[in-house]
Amino acid sequence: MKTKSYLELADVKAIAGAAEAEALKNNWAVTIAIADDAGNLLWLQRLDGAAAISSHIAPAKARTAAMGRRESKVYEDMVNGGRTSFLSAPGIDGLLEGGVPIVKEGQVIGAVGVSGVKSNEDAQIARAGIAALGL
Repeated sequence: MKTKSYLELADVKAIAGAAEAEALKNNWAVTIAIADDAGNLLWLQRLDGAAAISSHIAPAKARTAAMGRRESKVYEDMVNGGRTSFLSAPGIDGLLEGGVPIVKEGQVIGAVGVSGVKSNEDAQIARAGIAALGL
């Protein structure tokens, strides 16, 4: 039997704080979502000025990255590469860059999804948040 790591509230707050700091440093109005390894929402934070739709997109990106065990950009690239049938995959609807899995000792323990600026900037914010854990 394996031992499984999981995100605690202190971890989630550390990720959220570092992600928020990265967004504010760049004057980016975004929504930050953090999910557990099953894609369940643990945190949602919409910064001042972030578009309302971003509060739906960020959790979808986090869920996709957590459940798929890879960055959501992988799915965006699949669809853009012509595999449009992937749009019908059940349970994953955040098929845009900006969802990044949180990996500890080779196991995905959650994910961060960000929405509100360019997709690569969303991913930059997510990675900055995850870096706060020092994994």
